[in-house]
Amino acid sequence: MNNLQLPQKDMEKEIALLESFIKSDIDARELKRAIAVKMALLGNIYHEISQILGVSSFFVGYWKKQFKTKGIAGIKLGHKGSKGYLTARQNTEVIEWLKNKEYWNLDELVTYLAQELGVIYKSKQSYYELFDRAKISWKKTQKTNPKFDKELVKKKTEEINDILFKNKAGIESGEIIVLFLYQFTMNLHLI
Repeated sequence: MNNLQLPQKDMEKEIALLESFIKSDIDARELKRAIAVKMALLGNIYHEISQILGVSSFFVGYWKKQFKTKGIAGIKLGHKGSKGYLTARQNTEVIEWLKNKEYWNLDELVTYLAQELGVIYKSKQSYYELFDRAKISWKKTQKTNPKFDKELVKKKTEEINDILFKNKAGIESGEIIVLFLYQFTMNLHLI
């Protein structure tokens, strides 16, 4: 049955139903489907609808048929995604915990979630998304090294100076070449 054969009252009810759905808070894909169906019910040509909405004529016909057979449920998205591991409250708590830290460590976040909330994600991406929601780059550099120990650096500097002093003659004559390798701690190699 086409729109011309449909009783006016039924078509008005369908259009009112679609308008109500369009005004609600819906996904953009659902909105496009609903507008296409509404335009088709109002008698617009599929080709015109497809040009206006940037869809195919098949799209218009398909979603109109879905609406006619299933109503609004026919044009709604079928997949709603999986249920998250964290509740909204837990998510907020984790974000606040991250924001209150001076520096961040992925392993520490993994441990926190496992021990405090019993949540273990299969993918590291889920942890990265938590950092992202807290507006933290998980690769964020720090102004100071949290493992920096002034006393250890002072002791290592004294050791190096002592080695250099003991080997001063060999270094000056060119018999000994001094190479430094700097990591978290400094290592001295005499060749």
